[in-house]
Formats: sequence, structure tokens, C-alpha cells
Amino acid sequence: MKCGRLSRRAIAHKGVEEVILGAVHCHTVIVGAGPAGLAVGACLKRAGSPYLILERSTQVASAWRRHYRRLHLHTDKAHSELPYSGYPRDYPRYPSRLQVIEYLEAYARDLELEIRFGQEVGAAQRANGHWDVHTQDSLYQTPNLVIAAGYNRVPYLPTWPEQSSFRGGLLHSSQYEDGEPFRNQDVLVVGFGNSGGEIAMDLHEHGARPSLAVRGPVNVIPRELLGIPILSIAILQQKLPPRLADALNAPILRAVIGDLSRFGLRTSAQGPMTQVHRDAHIPLIDVGTIGLIKQGRITVCPGIERLTDDGVTFTDGSHRHFDAVILATGYRPRVDAFLGDASAALGAEGTPASSGCESRVPGLYFCGYRVSATGMFREIALEARRIGDHIARGMRALQRR
Repeated sequence: MKCGRLSRRAIAHKGVEEVILGAVHCHTVIVGAGPAGLAVGACLKRAGSPYLILERSTQVASAWRRHYRRLHLHTDKAHSELPYSGYPRDYPRYPSRLQVIEYLEAYARDLELEIRFGQEVGAAQRANGHWDVHTQDSLYQTPNLVIAAGYNRVPYLPTWPEQSSFRGGLLHSSQYEDGEPFRNQDVLVVGFGNSGGEIAMDLHEHGARPSLAVRGPVNVIPRELLGIPILSIAILQQKLPPRLADALNAPILRAVIGDLSRFGLRTSAQGPMTQVHRDAHIPLIDVGTIGLIKQGRITVCPGIERLTDDGVTFTDGSHRHFDAVILATGYRPRVDAFLGDASAALGAEGTPASSGCESRVPGLYFCGYRVSATGMFREIALEARRIGDHIARGMRALQRR
């Protein structure tokens, strides 16, 4: 079932009269051809419900293509599959960035998903019971709009006093490829998330001298426990209250991770499961960072007070020289940049208030925006099935009338 093209019409967009030749009408428009968008498309196709995926780049998985080269999935492939298609058997338990890209390419190709590339959504507004979705050259009309543009849409860039005076390199992790340009340099990585921890490892492996700026208490969990992926344990405990799960896990984590206070890391008073539940923040899944910290190959520093011409002054008053500062400070979804009149469906900083279901705005869905202790890919697959089922049931109900 294909989406259809409507007749020539004139529309008002941002106060400017534009003539659109042949607006496209479809039962569901999906924004984004990353894991979430592809998964929703696959579920709708399986249900026989017409859909169209709009992607601003020229390829699927554009965000994964921009990530640093060393990146691997931190969750095992068995629990990171999208609906109806698994990873190749010869892939390792934790696929690399390139292998994830290959998987998503094959997913779109083998399932023959309907994707239009080079379509960047500039505005999406609800009017007369449907959504008008404007790209740079087309208008799409749909009763159902699924936003799957990715959690990592807009880099978050904090600022500090005297930042402009710093003479070294200053870049966000989204601009980082590998550590080779930083060989023999002193580099400060800001942030203790999974990107920060892995970038610090990559810098060390390329001959740099990395440090991590960590401003507050942290949680660290191993990627595996006794050979079992930590994700499998989280899935088993997902129905427990987060505080109870943390209490059960605390003695094991202390035995495996050890006391990190003598290395400059303070353990958070709230456990990892509580952290995910309350703050929507994933703890550091250790793939080797902690070992390098204990060996003195990665230095832990306090939070940043200010940048100077030759380095950084920290909150404890100490000062160190750095040749470069890499901001592993995360991203913001910022879907409010193109979603008009949808404030009821959004939280702070343009973050969707719900994910995996119809939002408070009729006909508007989000997929891939819930931070889960059981893995983002797994959560995306579950959300995509729920969204696909809900939209397909709505279509069948209309057809029976």
C-alpha cells in the first residue's frame, strides 16, 4: 500500500505564500530513518498500514555514521534486535559501529521499507484533524505523525567563564572521530557517561594523555557479570522497585567495581536503577575505563570552574595545562524546533513527554525517547510494536465504519 500524491495547492508557511506541486498524503508519516524510524516502518508494513519514512540525510542510520569510530553497542546483540530481523550470527556479542550500520542498512533493504531521503522536516503542524509536514521542497499530509528523529539530535554545549581565551582545541564528542590527532597531547574529556569513558580509552590507545572531568557522584556497572550481559540482569529485575533492585545489586557491584574514592570518583547515593528511573541517565557501563583509571593511565579531575588560555581551572582551585578539551556532554532531542502547537506533548528542552504511545496531542507519536535500563534498541523494538499496533487498529476501525 503506497502513499498518494494530492493535487496542486497553495499553503501559507511561516507567513510566506508557497506553491507546493502535489502534496503527498499518507496514513502515517515517520520522521527519521534511524533504528526507531525503521522499526516503526517495519511494524506498520507488517500490519498492512501505509506509511512513509522521511530522512534528512541520504542514508539510513545517519547518527550512527557520525559517531566516533571506536563505538560499540554496550548492550548485547541478542537484546538489541529490531522487529522481524536479527543480527548476523557471525557478529560479536557487542557489534561495532560499522556492524550496526550494516545491520540497519540490511534491515531497510531486506524489509523493503518506504523511505524518502533528502527530506528535512522544517515544520509539522496539526490542522483540521491531520498533520501538515513541511520539508524544504514538499508537503506531506497525514493523520498520524511519528517522530523518530533520535535522542542525539542536537549536541549539548555547556560554557564556562573565559572559554574564548582557551588556545587549545575545543570540540563536542559529535566531532570526535578517533584519538590519532591528539597523540602525545594532554586532553581533558568532560563527562562521565559512556561516550566520555570510551573516548578517554580511545585517546589512551592512540598515545594521548587523557583525563576525565567529573563534577558529581557517579554510578558504574560492568558490561557483564560472570559472563552474563548486565542487560539480561536488568531485564530480570525490571519489575522490581528501582531502590530494591539497587539494594540487591549493591554488594555485587562493590565487589566487582571496588572502592573508587581513592581515584577521585565518588559513588552516587542513589543506585544505577534509581538513576535511570529518576534522571533518565544511563550509568557508565564499564568496558575498560575503570581499569585504566586504576592503572593511572586516565586521570580523574573535579568539575570545571573556568577555562584559561593554556588549560583549565577546576572547582577545587587546581589548574592544569591541556592541549584540547572534548565535551562528552550529551545531546538534546529538541523536537520543538519543528513541532508547532505540540507543547502539551513536550517536556523540558524539547524532550518528548512520552514515548511508545500516542501523545497528548492526537495523532502524534514518539519512538526512541525513553531512556531504559534494559537497553535503547530493545526499548525501541517494544515501542515500535506498540505504535504500529495502535495505528493499524485505528485504521481498521475507520475502514469498518
